[in-house]
Amino acid sequence: MKKQIISFLFILFAGVSLAHAQGNFQRRTPEERAKRVVDTLTAVLKLDKTHADQTDSVFVNYYRDADKMRESMQGGNFDREAFMKLTSDRDEKLKKVLTPEEFKKFKDEIEPAMRPQRRQGGGGR
Repeated sequence: MKKQIISFLFILFAGVSLAHAQGNFQRRTPEERAKRVVDTLTAVLKLDKTHADQTDSVFVNYYRDADKMRESMQGGNFDREAFMKLTSDRDEKLKKVLTPEEFKKFKDEIEPAMRPQRRQGGGGR
């Protein structure tokens, strides 16, 4: 009986480990990512519905264009300048929606928190 329980736990642990290792990390849709950002902006900056809707459309378009750009760069040719241009276009559109103080708070506090955190890898060399 003890061997069966240990075997079951080992198989369960192996299954969970394999599922995690295979990357069940699905990328969110542009709409889901935009909603997350707009919800944060609305909570922090106290945006009204009109500004929230305008901000949502800016981010949905930004994420759609970024996804298209990533797909076209699947071969490993990362065009940093193209992404920088896309981001600066997004920022110009946001400046039209947000006040200068709100935009500064977005750039200084909210945007850095939105970036995916990179894993610390490697180890001592």
